[in-house]
Amino acid sequence: MQVFHADQFLLPLPPGHSFPMSKYPLLREAAKTTLPGLRLCEAMPATDGELALAHEPAWIGAVAEGTLSAAQQREIGFPWSPRMVERARRSVGATIGAARAALLQGEGVAANLAGGTHHAYAHKGSGYCIFNDVAVAARLMQAEWHRRPQRPRRLLRVLVIDLDVHQGNGTAAIFRDDPSVFTLSLHGAKNFPFRKEAGDLDVELPDGCTDAAYLQALDAALDHAWARHGDGAPGLAFYLAGADPHENDRLGRLKLSAEGLAERDRRVFAALRARGIPVALSMAGGYGRDLAVTVEIHRRTLVEALACWQAWPRRHAGPSMEQSG
Repeated sequence: MQVFHADQFLLPLPPGHSFPMSKYPLLREAAKTTLPGLRLCEAMPATDGELALAHEPAWIGAVAEGTLSAAQQREIGFPWSPRMVERARRSVGATIGAARAALLQGEGVAANLAGGTHHAYAHKGSGYCIFNDVAVAARLMQAEWHRRPQRPRRLLRVLVIDLDVHQGNGTAAIFRDDPSVFTLSLHGAKNFPFRKEAGDLDVELPDGCTDAAYLQALDAALDHAWARHGDGAPGLAFYLAGADPHENDRLGRLKLSAEGLAERDRRVFAALRARGIPVALSMAGGYGRDLAVTVEIHRRTLVEALACWQAWPRRHAGPSMEQSG
C-alpha cells in the first residue's frame, strides 16, 4: 500500500505551540518499522494550477508570495515562511498522490501520513490549515477520471467521510453547491469551529461521547450516506481519520478509547471495501497529552487501512515511485 509523506518540511514553531508537528516523523518511523506492507513515497508539491481547482487565485498568491496579513497568519496559527508554503503544497500533494494510487492505479486504498486540512476555505486558511487537501484532490481526480479513455462520460462522484473531532467547515463551504461531492462529518457539537458550515450530513456529538454512542452514530450516518446514493455508489472516498476523538486528546472533548477508534476505522474501511469504493486516507487531527498515544492511534488506522488494501479485489501494482525512508 502506498503512503505519502512530507515530514522533512516541519515548521520551527515557538515553545509551547499547541500543534504537534513532531508527530509526523514519529508516525513515518513507526509505519516503516512495524508495517512492512507499506510503500513510503515522498509527496510532490501541488502546483498553483492544482490548488486553483479549489482555491481563489488571490489566496494562492498571498500564501506563495508571503503577503499574508498578521490577522491571516493568526487565523492559520502558523507564522509565514517559505517552509510553511512548501509544507502546505506537499500536504496537498500527498493526498493527490494517495487519491491517484487508490483510484487511477487501481490499488483501492492509499494514505497521506498527514493531511486532513479541512478548515481551509477557498479564500482563506484557518485552524492550522492553509490549503484544503481533500477539496483540491477531489476536484483533480474528477478532472483526471473524466479524461481517461474508455471511462463513462459522467462526472466522478466523491464521498468525504470526515471523522476528525472538529467539523470540516472549509470542506463543507467549498462543496456547498456541488452535488457531485457528498460531505459527511461526525464532530463535537461544542468544539471548534464555533460557527459550523452546513455540509450534506452533519452529526453533532455531545461532550463526553463514548465508544458505543459514537459507533451507533457512525453506523447511522453511513447508512444515511448509502441511502442518499441509492442510484449508485460514489466512485471515490476521502477518509479523514482524526485521532482527536480520543479520551486523552487535549482539544477533543469526546471520550473514545483507542479500541473504539480502531473499530471506527474497521467499520469505515469495511463499508467502503464492500461497495468497491476506493479510498484516500488522511490522518487529520490528533493533539494527545501523550504524543506517543496519538502516534499509536494513527498507526493503528494504518493497520486497518493495510488490511483493507490487502483484501481489495482486482488490485494491481501502480507505476514505480520514488521510495524514501
